Amino acid sequence: MLLKDRVAIITGGAQGLGKVYSLAFAKEGAKVVIADINAEGATQTAREIQDSSGEARSIKVDITDASETAKMADYAVKEFGGIDILVNNAALYYGISYQKFDEIPEEEWDRMMRINVKGVWLSVKAVSPQMKKQGKGKIINVSSGTTLKGNPGLLHYVASKGAIIGMTRSLAREMGEYGINVNCIAPGFTLTEASYLLAGGEAKTSVLASRALKRHEMPEDVIGVVIFLSSNLSDFLTGQTIAVNGGDSFL
Repeated sequence: MLLKDRVAIITGGAQGLGKVYSLAFAKEGAKVVIADINAEGATQTAREIQDSSGEARSIKVDITDASETAKMADYAVKEFGGIDILVNNAALYYGISYQKFDEIPEEEWDRMMRINVKGVWLSVKAVSPQMKKQGKGKIINVSSGTTLKGNPGLLHYVASKGAIIGMTRSLAREMGEYGINVNCIAPGFTLTEASYLLAGGEAKTSVLASRALKRHEMPEDVIGVVIFLSSNLSDFLTGQTIAVNGGDSFL
């Protein structure tokens, strides 16, 4: 098991890719804290892990609130004795509409930046004291393949996920002296239950046409990279962004 007895916090772990990460981490032996604003979903994911003889806890967290992210970190330490891994997965994507850049409502722009950018900053800020104390830690930020392609109609989302790549590089510089690795993944369009329902047939077909590997991206395609970045196998890798998209775009 690559993550045996590691303590991992996964934000947005109640559903979608976050839930997939949570279940996979538990299978690799990690003790998982599922942090999500959806308390019921987080509890259900934790229960699924526990029913499979894994170790997991859940906590309701609004990552845009510094006091709540601080409680998240404290909870992980209280329950499991430390924090080895943070996966910054929580983000706003579903529920927004495709619009020209000059038609995006200001309140939607601000909400996007508050969740997708500020939320990552606050989560890293919350776990960093414990990781520094331990002299080690793995932080994995989740960007998006849209930043590499410049998808139209999603300027606020693309901008927020582009910021994650820049934050990853700066954080890697600041955290390296404490033995903390900070890396980033940029998944392509991945078929989770929610994305499958939201995306029309034309959208799915166009994604396939642009990929070097002519198949849909499944959650399982992303898991291996996240586990790799969370394990000892990536101890000398930091500040990097890995595009996991089947060759839809290249870094």
